[in-house]
This record gives sequence, C-alpha cells and structure tokens, in this order.
Amino acid sequence: MVYVGSEDGRLYALDARTGQEKWRFKTDGQVFSSPAVAGGMVYVGSDDGRLYALDARTGQEKWRFKTDDDVDSSPAVAGGMVYVGSLDNWLSALDARTGQEKWRFKTGGLVASSPAIADGVVYVGSDDGRLYALDARTGQEKWSFKTDDKVVSSPAIADGVVYIGSWDGRLYALDARTGEEKWSFKTDGKVASSPAIAGSMVYVGSEDGRLYALDARTGQEKWSFKTDGGVASSPAVAGGVVYFGSTDGYLYAVR
Repeated sequence: MVYVGSEDGRLYALDARTGQEKWRFKTDGQVFSSPAVAGGMVYVGSDDGRLYALDARTGQEKWRFKTDDDVDSSPAVAGGMVYVGSLDNWLSALDARTGQEKWRFKTGGLVASSPAIADGVVYVGSDDGRLYALDARTGQEKWSFKTDDKVVSSPAIADGVVYIGSWDGRLYALDARTGEEKWSFKTDGKVASSPAIAGSMVYVGSEDGRLYALDARTGQEKWSFKTDGGVASSPAVAGGVVYFGSTDGYLYAVR
C-alpha cells in the first residue's frame, strides 16, 4: 500500500502495484504532514489541528488528538509512542494505541520539523532556530543547539551524529549525545530539505537549487548537482541512486 495526503484534506490509500484506490479518509484541513505507518496503523496530521490514527487496512479511525494549530509535522513512531509537532509550538508524545498524551514540550517557535528518535532520545527542530534533544520517555530536555534561522528540516541520525539543516543556509553535524557541533557546511540558500544518510555520505538539498553530497564524517563536499529551481525536497537514496524533487517541476535520479 501507498499512503499519501492531499490539499483536498484527504488521506488516500492506494495499491502500490496498480495505483487502485483502496480507501480515503477526510479531515477538515489540508494534509501536508507525511503519514507514518506502524503496527497496522497509519498516523497523519492535518491543518485542522489534529493527528489521526487510522486502521491501515480499512481507513477506519481509531482515535484523534487535538492540538491548538496546524499539524504539518510528520509523526514518528517508536517504542509504542507517537511523536508529533504542531504550529502551536509544542511537541507532543502520545500513546500509539490510545492517543493519550504522555507529555509535551514547548519550544520557542512553530514546530513544522518532523521528529526523529534514536537511542531513547527525540530530536526535533523549531522555528525558534533550535534543534532540541529530549528524553523520549519523559520529554525532559537534554540539550539544544542554536542556529541563525528557522529549523524546518527534519533531523537524521547515524553513528552518534545528528544532521540538521537550517534556513541560515547550513547543514550541521552535531554530537547526538552532547549537541556539540562537529562541522557545518554552507550553501547559498535556505536548507529546508531533510538530509539523507547512505554509507559514508550525507545528501541534502538547498534553495540555491543544488543537491549536495558531503562526507558524513568531515562535511567535505564530494559533488553537487544543479537544478533550475530550489531543492526543498528531501532526498531518498536506493540502489546507488539519489532521488529528489526541485521547484523547477522535475523529479531527478542522480547516481
């Protein structure tokens, strides 16, 4: 199955082989949040301010959780919990089965960044320009790292390092345990793209129109690929190929 949201306010479930529609679910707002699928459930946010939990096979609603603003952040599921941000400045941690809120953490700005979880820690960015590291069980802050602009990029974690982009035009590599900066790489545009890690490389787009391939350990640029639009799309890597979209209207596949 393929699950995808639309500006018409619906989440669609399609047969991955044929594209045949299996079911659709209507919310009361546009669906910019990307769905997360786990344990036979689909979790998705809507601009109606809610996070929905649906049966992945039938589309039947299991529960909904109300926030005080749009939910553009994509939910992350780990350890029986769902973590999701909202434009009300909060990150919420919910019981994946019941939707009961376990804790929430307030940032200093909108949370459009999608959280990532590793080794019992939740990492999430905020419009206040910070990346936060929180205890996944309690929501207690472990550290935060300040950039010079909004953080709408979603973090990626590998080998004890967190990679995050910022509207200040940089991709940062931080020690996952302490938040200490290991390196940063400067582009000529905002970095809203979420980085992808494959092997020893990290890939990220910039609104300067380029996809960058960097050495994950040092931040040294290995190559870049130029498009005719901004690259806010987050790259996906499979089979030695990087796939990403550009505002020039093209989907690219680059070796």
